[in-house]
Formats: sequence, C-alpha cells, structure tokens
Amino acid sequence: MPHPKDIIKQAITLRSKGRTYREIQRVLKIKIPKSTLSSWCTDIELPKWYHDKVKSLNNQNLSKAQKMAWVVNKRKQEELRENLMKRNQYLAEKTQDKDILKMLLAMLYLGEGAKWKSHRGLHLGSSDPNIIRLYMKLLDACYDIKVGKFRGSICYRADQNLGSLQKYWSGITGIPLRDFYPTKPDSRTVGKITKQKNYKGVCALTCAGTNIQLELEAIPKIILTGV
Repeated sequence: MPHPKDIIKQAITLRSKGRTYREIQRVLKIKIPKSTLSSWCTDIELPKWYHDKVKSLNNQNLSKAQKMAWVVNKRKQEELRENLMKRNQYLAEKTQDKDILKMLLAMLYLGEGAKWKSHRGLHLGSSDPNIIRLYMKLLDACYDIKVGKFRGSICYRADQNLGSLQKYWSGITGIPLRDFYPTKPDSRTVGKITKQKNYKGVCALTCAGTNIQLELEAIPKIILTGV
C-alpha cells in the first residue's frame, strides 16, 4: 500500500534538514523501511554538517557497545572467579598441614625475598598488600614469628609522602609506626609524577632469622630434585 503524499513530503523535509532515517521514523511514528526512505530522498542535498553528525552518532553507538561489552566481560570474569573459588575451596583443609604451609612460604620467599648472599636474616618487600599479609601469616603459622618481631621500611617515589605511606602500611601489617625505619625517596624519581594513583610504595619487612632464611632457600632446591 503506497504511503500518503503528506508523509512522503514530511520525510523529504526532515531529510533536507539533516535528520537520519532513524530520526525520521521516530518523528513520523511510522515504521518505514530505510530503503523506501532512501528512494524518496535520492535527490535531497544534505547539510554540510550532516556527515559530521553521522560520524558523531557512530562514535556514540560504538562507545555504548564498548561499555556494554565491558559490563558483560566483567560479569563473566566475576562468575569465573566465583567458580574457581568454589572449585578450589577444598584446599582450605590443606592449610592445616604445616609442611604444606612451609612449602608455600618457601615459594613466596623464593620470588620476593632477599637471598642469603645479599642479606642476613629474613627480608621481603612488595607493593602488594596481599603478598605482605600472606608472608606474615605464613611466618606466624610456620615459625611463630609475631608482628612485634618485624621492622618495616618503605621504598617510595619523590612525589609521595612518607608519613602517609607508613600509616597505610602500618594499618596493613599491624606494625607500630615507631617500628618503621626512616627512609629517603628514590632519587631517580625526582621531578617525575607517579602515574599509578593507588601506588603506596614498596613495603619491606625485616626480622631476625638467618636459619629460617636458609631453610626457606633449601626447600625449593629439594622440590626441584624430587620432581
């Protein structure tokens, strides 16, 4: 059935004013195929700014699509993490085995701790609060090393405030502020801005225990020969 002439005329007028086909459909409140609208408006001269408008709309649509994709991917990641947590929940029972905890501690120290040739006694540093918490918890479980035995120091950048960083890491570790050594900022960072907003420097923990240090270094070697 042919469309009324007044509808065709309105569509042509709207198109000449730079309306997109979708906008024309919305204004006229009629579902007219874009191919039909295109045939009506073949000879219409569009405003000079029209192509900029279409480009802007395309960018907006792309941005919406990207946001939707980000939301979907985030939801999938959360579901994956939840499933992995459930699947490995049985490992919590293994934390009652002191030998397993000691191996975990040895692996952690192998990656993050200072070795005997460069340092005597236990020394480990990280910018990750969870690594610091895990290290302290494992040392307590395996060797009964409590918070009071640790001393802390902060490696930080020139544009950061040492006092606020010490308060932050004191809250993470439970180590009193008086047990943090005074330190100076990394001289290589003078005049440079810290780009990571949540960067709190590197917290380094030290305590006595050369024999423990040597034992933690020996365990990975034993595992390597046994695998």
